[in-house]
Amino acid sequence: MIEEALREISRGTAEIIDNERIEKLLKAYFEEGKGYTVKAGFDPTAPDLHLGHTVLLQKLAVFQKYGARVQFLIGSFTATIGDPTGKSATRKVLTKQEIIHNIDSYTTQAFKILDESKTDIVYNDDWLGNMTAADMIALASNLTVARMLERDDFSKRYASNTPIAVSEFMYPLLQGYDSVHLKSDIEIGGTDQKFNLLMGRQLQKAYETKKQQAVLMMPILEGLDGVQKMSKSLGNYIGVSDEPKDMFGKTLSISDELMWRYYELLSSKSLDEIDALKAGVEDGSLHPKKVKEELALEITTRFHDKAAAQAAKEEFERVHAKSQIPTDIEEFTINAESLWIAQALVDCKLEPSTSQARRDIKQGGVKINQEKVTDMNLQLNAGEYLLQVGKRKFAKLRVD
Repeated sequence: MIEEALREISRGTAEIIDNERIEKLLKAYFEEGKGYTVKAGFDPTAPDLHLGHTVLLQKLAVFQKYGARVQFLIGSFTATIGDPTGKSATRKVLTKQEIIHNIDSYTTQAFKILDESKTDIVYNDDWLGNMTAADMIALASNLTVARMLERDDFSKRYASNTPIAVSEFMYPLLQGYDSVHLKSDIEIGGTDQKFNLLMGRQLQKAYETKKQQAVLMMPILEGLDGVQKMSKSLGNYIGVSDEPKDMFGKTLSISDELMWRYYELLSSKSLDEIDALKAGVEDGSLHPKKVKEELALEITTRFHDKAAAQAAKEEFERVHAKSQIPTDIEEFTINAESLWIAQALVDCKLEPSTSQARRDIKQGGVKINQEKVTDMNLQLNAGEYLLQVGKRKFAKLRVD
C-alpha cells in the first residue's frame, strides 16, 4: 500500500524535497493509524478559478485518501500584501471586502474536490494579524536581503530598477511562518513557489518546531493551446464556473497529446486506469476522441453533476457532429439604424474586441444566418440575425 500511495502522490509532480519524510509519514499511517498534515496556501486574489488552480486540490485529495488532514490555508492576511511571485511590478493590495468575496468562491469550489470532513480551513489573519512589531522584526531577522534577491523575480526587478516594496520581502517570511504556526508536515505548491515553500522548512528549524516539512511542487498546467500556462488573460482557460456545455466543449478542444497531461494532473482515475486507456489508444481499440470525451465528462460532472455533463455531451454532438444549432442561445436587442458587424459581435458577447472580430472575419470564422461573412465593413440593418463565431459561440440579435 505504501508503494501505491507513493506512486499516486508523486504522480505528475515537478519536484519533491524530502521524499523520505513523506514515506515515513505514510508508514506511520498504514502501520499505526497515525495521521499527518498537508498544507496548501491560497491567496484569494480573484474570484474566478480555472482548472489550473485545481491541480493542487487534486493532489490534496490524493493525500486525504492516504491518511492526511488538509490545512487549506486562506491567505487572508498575506493577500493584503500581494504575492510577488512571478510579478514584474508591485501587486495591487486587496481590500477586506474583496478578500471575503473571493474566499467564498475558493471554498465553494474546493469542496467539489476535497473531503470536507478531512479539511481544516484556516485563515492566516488569525495569527499573523496578532504579531507585534517585535515579532515581525524577529521574523525578518531570519533572512538577508542578499538571499531575498536570489529570487528570480526580485533580481530581475532590481536589475531593471523596477520598484520593490519592503512589504513584498515579508511575503515569503510570512508564508513560511504559517508552517511554523500550523506545524505542517508537508506543504505543496506550484513550481513558481519554491522559494516560499523552502522558507517554511527554514523557519520551522529556526523556531525549533522539531520538524521540517517536506515540500511537493506541482507543475503549472498548460492552457487549451498546449503551450502557455492556463490563464484567463490569455483566453486559453477552462473556468470552474463555466457552463457545462462550455466546459465539455473546451475540454474536447485540447490536442490528443495534451489530453494525457490533463488526465495525469486533473483526473481522479488511477495511473493503472490511465495506462489502460493509453494502451487502448495505441493498439487502436479505443479512439482518442472517446477517451477525451470520458475526460470531459469527468471534469464537467465534478463541477456540475452527472446529468448536466451528459446533457452537455448530447448538446455538443447535436451541434457539432450534426451541424445543428443549439437550443439555448442568448438573445440581444440593439436600437440602431444600422450596426457594424464587428461591433455587433462585441455587443453580443461573442468577441472581446472589434479588432479580434475583424481577425475572425478575415479568417472565415464568423457566420450570419449560417452564411460565412467576408465583408469586415458589413452593416446590419433592422432585422433579426443568428450570429456565430467558431463552432461553439452563438447569439441571436435583433436590430430595431
